[in-house]
Amino acid sequence: MRMRQSLAQFEQAFYEESALDRSRREHLATKAQQRTRRRELEKIHKHGSIRYALLVLTLIATAVIVTVAMFKTLYLVMG
Repeated sequence: MRMRQSLAQFEQAFYEESALDRSRREHLATKAQQRTRRRELEKIHKHGSIRYALLVLTLIATAVIVTVAMFKTLYLVMG
């Protein structure tokens, strides 16, 4: 009787530990997926910010070049 009881306790403890271990693994996998997604979003945001800055610089450079060309042309035409 005592052997059966200790074996049953051992099996119960094993099942509980297995359930806890499974729960821990699922939690760690979820956390890893969240970290990966967060890194991807940060990377996308960083690239977007760089592209936006390049767009603004391109627009400013275009405005400056057009203005300079316009005034040079006006100077040549006006004599």
